[in-house]
Amino acid sequence: MDLKKALNLPLFAVFVLQLFSFHLLAKVPDPTRFEQAIIKFEQQDAIKMPPKGAIVLTGSSSIARWNHEAHAALAPLTVIPRGFGGSNMNDLLYYIDRVAIKYQPRAILIYEGDNDTALTPPVPKTDILRQLQHIISNVHQVLPDTRIYLLSVKPSVSRRAVWPLAMDVSRGYQLIADTHPLVHYIDVATPLLKQNGEIMQDIFIHDDLHLNDKGNKIWGETIKAALMPIEAKYEQRLVTNMHTK
Repeated sequence: MDLKKALNLPLFAVFVLQLFSFHLLAKVPDPTRFEQAIIKFEQQDAIKMPPKGAIVLTGSSSIARWNHEAHAALAPLTVIPRGFGGSNMNDLLYYIDRVAIKYQPRAILIYEGDNDTALTPPVPKTDILRQLQHIISNVHQVLPDTRIYLLSVKPSVSRRAVWPLAMDVSRGYQLIADTHPLVHYIDVATPLLKQNGEIMQDIFIHDDLHLNDKGNKIWGETIKAALMPIEAKYEQRLVTNMHTK
């Protein structure tokens, strides 16, 4: 369809509209910027493939910076850390096959939304939730019984200005979880707030964004407390199967 005729606009107006549309598209981060990070995961897999039926941990830098600590923090659960720092929900949608589905996990834990809401302009909540729904659909097309855990967006001092939007996105996650029996919501935000609702000041490294040891301890304990009531029995099955092979 001819854009000029369809919109009944003069040629110059059509040109401006097309230029504006291109400008918006140009601002969308290209998921392939993470290709080398994904290849590194695949190189690790070539050396030793993680077991099927584990729990994949994926998402942005709050997960990626935790990749080497997650095993100890979530023990005895068997986890596969696949966070790639700086990512957003669209990036995870693009790579969900290679960072999660390929491992045939019994569960996938997702942390995204932090970078989405911090972009200028921020990714609209509707887009974030739509991308998340696509991720859930893609997972369940291949792995219909896999549980998905959605972490709320965490608060941070450096992103205080977008905290209201982040909370709104987290409410969207919770609504999705409330309507899907295999999707669970984990509130990692509240434990990082003071009783008066203000953000704790002593849980971040120098950038006031990423968690320090104290923050990671709270983060890990919160996630483990949410996973264990459901995942402990499945972990026992995994361990039993691994020992009988």
